[in-house]
Amino acid sequence: MKALKSTFLVFVVLITFFNCSKEKADEDFIPILDPSKFYQELNISYGQDVNQNFDLYLPANRTNNTKVMVLVHGGGWSAGDKSEMNPIKDLIRQDFSDLAIVNINYRLADENTKPYPMQTDDITTIINYLKDNKTKYTISDTIGFIGTSAGAHLSLLWSYALDANNNTNMVCSIVGPTNFTDPAYLNNISPELQDLLNLYGEDASISFLEEVSPYHQATTLSPPTILFYGGQDPLIPTTQGTDLRDKLQSLGVTHEFTLYPNAGHGWIGLELLDTWLKLKVFINNHL
Repeated sequence: MKALKSTFLVFVVLITFFNCSKEKADEDFIPILDPSKFYQELNISYGQDVNQNFDLYLPANRTNNTKVMVLVHGGGWSAGDKSEMNPIKDLIRQDFSDLAIVNINYRLADENTKPYPMQTDDITTIINYLKDNKTKYTISDTIGFIGTSAGAHLSLLWSYALDANNNTNMVCSIVGPTNFTDPAYLNNISPELQDLLNLYGEDASISFLEEVSPYHQATTLSPPTILFYGGQDPLIPTTQGTDLRDKLQSLGVTHEFTLYPNAGHGWIGLELLDTWLKLKVFINNHL
């Protein structure tokens, strides 16, 4: 009888162990999406804030070498939405059918909540999420950035200063601020422009302004960079583009620079076509 009880006890322990192991295995199991099929998922949450979400587009027939383009919208760090980048997303899907695309939202700043490091932290969280799920999505660690306005600033700053693993192969700035210590900013007389700059501190120190300026964070290891600016932009002085161009030249960083003399904070028509044609070649060559 005692032997029977012992056998039964061992049986119970084994069953319990098996069930626990199975539950743990189920928890650890990551379903792999069919890489032969196109996959789209919108508003993937990566935090508690309503703006901490992104859209994901995975190409059909992707492999572990599939590269990822990250799109970062503008809006003066305090407004904007990823939907504004949908035209660029559509162009990429049309002309680069082998690229994965991540179109991101990030937490927005206000007078009580500063954009830095909150918004670059959000980019880091997204990149880490992609790395953690690269097996599920069948993608590589290799990324590129296309940002507009404030999103271009965030793309440059993250790529130059915060990409600890050097996974960024290229970054594109379309009318992005690059240097908050530029005299054109420090001595400006525009109330609209000053309101934007005040998000980074009304009495910010020069050392802090350098910390948040891609111009001051650029190094010889910075990724290939393509820059587009408008000569009549009321928010982004031409020197924001030309100074970074010259800095990258002195560092030996691969770069391209285009200034549209009569354009403002954005453009259409032939100038927009020129932007995409140049950006296409740059993506082909560097991502």
